[in-house]
Amino acid sequence: MYDIIIRNGRIVDGTGAPARSGAVAISGERIVGIGDVDGPARREIDAGGQIVAPGFVDVHTHYDAQVFWDPLVTPSINHGVTTVIGGNCGFTIAPLSGRPEDADYLVRMLARVEGMPLESLRAAVPMDWTGFGEYLDRLDGTLAINTGFMVGHSALRRTVMGERAIGHHASADEIAAMQELLRASIRAGGLGFSSTISTTHLDAEGQPVPSRHAAEEELIALASVVSEFPGTTLEFLPIPGLFGEQTYDLLTRLSLAAQRPLNWNAIIPNAHAPEIHRSQIAASDYAAARGARVVGLVMADAPHLRLNMLGGVLIDSVEGIAEYFRLPLDDRCRAFADPEVRRRIGERAAGQAGHARKYAQWQDYEIVEVFSEENRRWLGRMIGEVAAERGVSPLDAILDVALADELRTNFLLRSIADDDASWAMRGEVWTDDRVVIGASDAGAHLDMIDTFAFSSKVLGEGVRRRKLLSLEEAVHRLTQVPAELIGIRDRGCLREGAFADIVIFDPDRIGCGPTSMRFDLPAGGNRLYCDPIGVSHVLVNGREVARDGVPNGELAGTMLRSGRD
Repeated sequence: MYDIIIRNGRIVDGTGAPARSGAVAISGERIVGIGDVDGPARREIDAGGQIVAPGFVDVHTHYDAQVFWDPLVTPSINHGVTTVIGGNCGFTIAPLSGRPEDADYLVRMLARVEGMPLESLRAAVPMDWTGFGEYLDRLDGTLAINTGFMVGHSALRRTVMGERAIGHHASADEIAAMQELLRASIRAGGLGFSSTISTTHLDAEGQPVPSRHAAEEELIALASVVSEFPGTTLEFLPIPGLFGEQTYDLLTRLSLAAQRPLNWNAIIPNAHAPEIHRSQIAASDYAAARGARVVGLVMADAPHLRLNMLGGVLIDSVEGIAEYFRLPLDDRCRAFADPEVRRRIGERAAGQAGHARKYAQWQDYEIVEVFSEENRRWLGRMIGEVAAERGVSPLDAILDVALADELRTNFLLRSIADDDASWAMRGEVWTDDRVVIGASDAGAHLDMIDTFAFSSKVLGEGVRRRKLLSLEEAVHRLTQVPAELIGIRDRGCLREGAFADIVIFDPDRIGCGPTSMRFDLPAGGNRLYCDPIGVSHVLVNGREVARDGVPNGELAGTMLRSGRD
């Protein structure tokens, strides 16, 4: 007798093959029959003509901390994601040195660079381990979906170098110590190595995060450790914007040193500046010609950013204003109210070039969430309109509005890549074998982006509404392709012997509900959230974990470990 049979579904198995009618039989954790299945089961699920597909795989998340207060790993589970990979960008909370100041540094860094409420981190994440294996053991068996974590460069650097991790190159002995700590972490189950040199990544003091102080020699030495272990991977964030020879060469040398595919984040197709994503994707061709493999992660939609002057993420990349985000809140408010400070910020920001220039276009921000009665009249208005109505500069307007809310005001910076031409480019990139759909950042930038719903957006907007690719191709790109990139065994497709990670959804309804703010984090922290539409069942390792977009509390997930999984 089977444990579960799913009947009356259209099977889209993740390989890209055409949909077919049939049933899926499950015993224990695995699929034991697919297609024509006879025999009784303890439970039958009637798919009612809906799509039966592999659970979606998200290779770029930052759930490293959230899993301590949210064992259901929401909202990814709601949207049919059954496997997530964390530890990206070098930002992990293991290993730790055992020195309280190092743990405190990493928590404050996460709060700043990944937009997690500091009060929530301090209230819910114990930070009382040292080894990477202790961290994984603490979570093993406690989560609703499958999770795996890479080992982060900034944690390695801070553990070995302490305060020297900022502002100093590592000595030969320190590099060797980091290599040995990385080896120990991978032996304990870490999935590989991650790092960043992105100019957008700053710590709580506004300084470049530890990995940005590393010489290329250090990066290559750490990447080489990955080559010593089976079942490992490599993730890296280069400097954003146009790619050139220097970036191509670094990505290629890292992949060659690791003898693994390198994935990097993130490609944002934009018809108004197509040269950017084309230069980025070309890194894959450069690498392939030299025996390496480099894969870019592409976003599932045009990201609309919610930004504020409290955390300052991304706004702090603008010249002239970044230094003020290092100040305590009261001092920062006084500075932002000072006409002379505003004059200096305005002069420097006016000359901003490159990737950060769009964040200095103050007139383009829309006011989408306010907290004071004074600001309610401006809700839904553009800063440019507010400035014109009040007869002040856009910089004065945005700072005045922010100060009235003690800097908590949320401003929306709409993407210019939300037009039909950009969506057509996005569809082309989604089906390019040099890229993988991902870049969700789920678990990070909690008050800024809703890209955690990437699977529902691809299937709803990309397939159902815009018809940019077939349903079978989309499922393939959301399941088998990312699973194979990371090297995850027996997941990402529906076949006999594979783990029963399954999502059932209605292709005629799939999509996202409205995005709104929830105040459901520890210590009263808030996050953006949206529910799925049309996701009826989610199974992980043969057990149902969510129905009709709502988790049921079942903790069926596996902790994925290098070599074994």
